Amino acid sequence: MIVAIDGPAGVGKSSVSARCAKEMGFVYLNSGNLYRAITRIHLDSGNDPVANDLVVATARDANIELVGARILSDGVDLTDALHQDDVDAWVAQHSAIVPVRRIIVEMLRSVTIGLDVIVEGRDITTVVFPDAEMKIFLDASIDVRAQRRFDQRSSKKSVEELKQNIAMRDAIDTSKEEGNLQIAPDARYIDTSDLTIDQVCAKVIELILSA
Repeated sequence: MIVAIDGPAGVGKSSVSARCAKEMGFVYLNSGNLYRAITRIHLDSGNDPVANDLVVATARDANIELVGARILSDGVDLTDALHQDDVDAWVAQHSAIVPVRRIIVEMLRSVTIGLDVIVEGRDITTVVFPDAEMKIFLDASIDVRAQRRFDQRSSKKSVEELKQNIAMRDAIDTSKEEGNLQIAPDARYIDTSDLTIDQVCAKVIELILSA
């Protein structure tokens, strides 16, 4: 069974998806971390972040391995470095590059064959797995999302700076040439603004069990 979960930056998709997958005994996949890994590898290589052809080459040549929910590149665990400020500054632009998206989409489809999996991202319900047995769209106000990102303590930015960054991400994510963020017509919509993570997880698990 494939459970596809979409939503904007900072809405809590990763925390909710990981917890629900653990409780359900499903595999958890964060598609955003694959895009972040490409950006991390590209920046660490000293490549020009605005050179799209070089970003595509990075994605094509990357030796990425999924070990549980961890992301490895050539055996090096990148997971804890995927939410640093430099990656935040470039990942939306890099993930908007069509050839990069197609590389990641094929990677996601290949690693989920035959699995019970919860996959989260921006275009999982609409592009990657349009025939998923359960589609969910998580949402929240931009103020709530900025505060949640601040509370994670993974960034040195202020709440207002994070809010500006999230607004930028939203603008890019909703206007991508391919794989833009949108609510699938058959997705279940959950506004998490006033909900705890426990309440969101309960709603998600209830939907999965009803599928």
